[in-house]
Amino acid sequence: MQRQDLSVNLLSVFTEPQKLKAHMEDDSGLAKLEGRLIHLLRSAGSRPTIILCIGTDRSTGDSLGPLIGTHLNRLSLPQLHIYGTLDQPVHAVNLVEHLGLIERSFINPYIIAIDACLGKLDSVGCITLAEGPLRPGAGVHKDLPAVGEAHLTGIVNVGGFMEYMVLQNTRLSLVWHMAESISSIISRAYIRNRCS
Repeated sequence: MQRQDLSVNLLSVFTEPQKLKAHMEDDSGLAKLEGRLIHLLRSAGSRPTIILCIGTDRSTGDSLGPLIGTHLNRLSLPQLHIYGTLDQPVHAVNLVEHLGLIERSFINPYIIAIDACLGKLDSVGCITLAEGPLRPGAGVHKDLPAVGEAHLTGIVNVGGFMEYMVLQNTRLSLVWHMAESISSIISRAYIRNRCS
């Protein structure tokens, strides 16, 4: 009886939509994010994997996505398609255009969207991974299309008041270290998934 209950609980961990959160300096939490990302990549099967990094280099806080895209692009991981880098950012103005390009270029792609976000003070520096689409721009009251079957976000600063100013005055050091952490999670998960 106990074994059956345990197996049901373990099964629900991997079948119900989840949102995991870990601080970028919490190695065990980051390992859980990586494990969950591996599971999501495996569930995508042979579908083309797209990493859609949303943001702009014109705002320090909002540069998280393009920094991650640039890091991943330099790794040249086979068959991992990266959109959104420092040189070619994907942002509010061109997001719909890039979504159309992806739709025309791939059959049934598995899109993982990435973006910076604002949150509570005690969550700054945390990374979240969740199933389901990302609502980019929601924190700064922009009406953009939801994107992705899964998404990663990095909480770069405190939200709730003067969001544009907060994003402009976010420390680059924090954003850079978060970009390194998220890039490592994605690259390790992708490589481990391909090797299994």
